[in-house]
Amino acid sequence: MACCGDSMEDEENGKKMEADQDTNKDHTKRSKLGWFWSLLLLIFGAVVITMSVLTILKYFDYLKKGRGPRHHQEIVENYANALGISMQFFDVQKSGKLVNNKIVWRGDSALHDGSEENLDLSKGLYDAGDLMKFGFPMAFTATVLSWAILEYGDHMNAVKQLEHAQESLKWITDYLINAHPSQNMLYIQVGDPDLDHSCWERPETMSEKRPLTQINTTFPGTEVAAETAAAMASASLVFRRINSSYANLLLMHARQLFTFADTYRGSYSMSVPQVQKYYNSTGYEDELLWAATWLYHATRDRSYLEYVTDINGQAFANWGIPTWFSWDNKHAGLQVLLSRINIFGSEDVSETENLGLQMYRRTAESIMCGLLPDSPTATSSRTDSGLIWIVKWNSLQHPVASAFLAVLYSDYMITSGTETLYCSGKSYQPHDLRKFAISQVDYLLGKNPMEMSYLVGYGNNYPLYVHHRGSSIPANANTGCTDGFKWLESESPNPNVAIGALVGGPFLNESYIDSRNNSMQGEPTTYNSALLVGLLSGLVTSSQMVKSYT
Repeated sequence: MACCGDSMEDEENGKKMEADQDTNKDHTKRSKLGWFWSLLLLIFGAVVITMSVLTILKYFDYLKKGRGPRHHQEIVENYANALGISMQFFDVQKSGKLVNNKIVWRGDSALHDGSEENLDLSKGLYDAGDLMKFGFPMAFTATVLSWAILEYGDHMNAVKQLEHAQESLKWITDYLINAHPSQNMLYIQVGDPDLDHSCWERPETMSEKRPLTQINTTFPGTEVAAETAAAMASASLVFRRINSSYANLLLMHARQLFTFADTYRGSYSMSVPQVQKYYNSTGYEDELLWAATWLYHATRDRSYLEYVTDINGQAFANWGIPTWFSWDNKHAGLQVLLSRINIFGSEDVSETENLGLQMYRRTAESIMCGLLPDSPTATSSRTDSGLIWIVKWNSLQHPVASAFLAVLYSDYMITSGTETLYCSGKSYQPHDLRKFAISQVDYLLGKNPMEMSYLVGYGNNYPLYVHHRGSSIPANANTGCTDGFKWLESESPNPNVAIGALVGGPFLNESYIDSRNNSMQGEPTTYNSALLVGLLSGLVTSSQMVKSYT
C-alpha cells in the first residue's frame, strides 16, 4: 500500500508541477499582451495629445491672423474715443426742438420748416456747414447709419454708443416720414440753397424764407425716392425689436416710396435743375437696386430679390466694374450688401437668383482686390502715404467709405469661415482687408504727413477754422443774414468746436489749408460722419463676427 500510495502522490505532484508551468506560461503570455496593449494605448494617447496641441496652436494662429471667429469684445480704446466724438456731430447738426441737448452752443431752430404746407419738417439734420436740408444725402446718411447699427450694434453697445446712434437715426427718419405725406409725393429739400449760401448766420437766428421742394408723378425723382425707401427699410430693421409699431410705419413708407420711384422713373436732377449745383445725380439705377435690396432684407419678400437679380441685375448692377461708394453711387455698397446673402446662404434663393448673387459677390471681390495696396489689381488712386484719394472736393469720403466696406467684407468672410480672397492669382485673408481699413482710419486720425487729426475734437491737433456757420459765430451773437460774414472772415479760430466733424480732407499732395473760406477741404458733412461711425464701429472691438439682421 505504501508503494502504491507513494506512486499516486508522485503522480499528483507531477501534475501540479505541469499545471504550475502552464500557469506561468499563461501569465507570461498575458503579461506580454498587457505590455503590448499598454504600449499601443500610450502611443495612441501621445498621438491624440500631439494632434490636439497642434490643432489648438493652429486655431490660435487662425485667431491671431484674423481668420477665425472672435466672440469676445476687447475694446480698442483709441477707436472707442474717436467713435464717441464722431457721434456728437449728429447733435451739432440737429434741426428742430432739441431734446436732451448736449451741445452747449446749439439751440432750437427751424421750428416752422414745412408749415407752409401744414407739415412738420422741423427735425432732420443740416447737411454740412450750411443750413440746408437736402433729402438725398440725408437719406443716405440714415441708410448708412442703419447699416452700421445692424452690423455693429453690439460693438456700439460695448462702448455705450448704441442708444446715441439709434436716437440720431430716429431724428432723421421722423423727418423723412413727415416729408412723405402721400404715396406719390416726397419733399426732398427745405430751404433755397442760393439764398442760404448768400447768408452766414447761426441756425437759431435765421429769418429768411425756407421754401419746400417736392417730387411727384409730374416731376419725378427716382434716385431720392429710392434712397429714402432704402433709409426707411433699413431703419425698420433697426427699430423692429425696440419699437415694432414705428418699424412697421417705416416699412409701409419704404414700400410706397419704392413703388413710386420705380413706377415714375426720372432723375431728380432733371425735375429740379437747381440741385445740379449741389447734389447732382449721375443716375438712379443703383438706388433702385439699393432700395430693393434693403426691402428684401426687411421683408424677405422674394419679389425684391428677383428685382435685383433676374429682372434688373444685368441692366442696372454694373457687374464686373468696380466703383466707389458715395452718396451718389451706391453700386459698391450694393455689391457688398448682396454678397452677404451669397456668402451666408439662403434657403429661399432660386438657381437663377443665386447666379445673380454670385455676380454681385464677384464684383465685390474685385472691389476688395482693388483696395488692397499690394494686390495685382490695386488701384493707383492713392496718396504717397497710402490714403485712397479720388477727388479734391471732400476727399475723405471715398477712403472712409472704402474702409467701411472692407471691414464689412472681412467680417462676412470670417463669420462664414471663408478664409481666402483671390486677386488675380494672389491670395489674401480677412486680416489683410482689416489692415487696409485700419490704415485709412489711422491716417485721418493723425498718422499722416500733416500730423493732424481730420476729426474735430480728436487729439491735440485738429482743424480750428472749420467751414461751419454755427461753429464760427459766437453763441451770444445776434446776427442776421449778411452781417454774420464778419465771422466767416475772422482770423480767430471758431469760438465753438464742431465736435465730431470730419472735414473734407487733404489734397493729393497730402497738404491741408486750415482756412474757414476753404470749403473744399474744411467743410464737414453728415454722410461722411455716418460712414466714419460705421467704420469705427467695425474696428472698436476685437470681435469680428456679424449676425443676421433678423
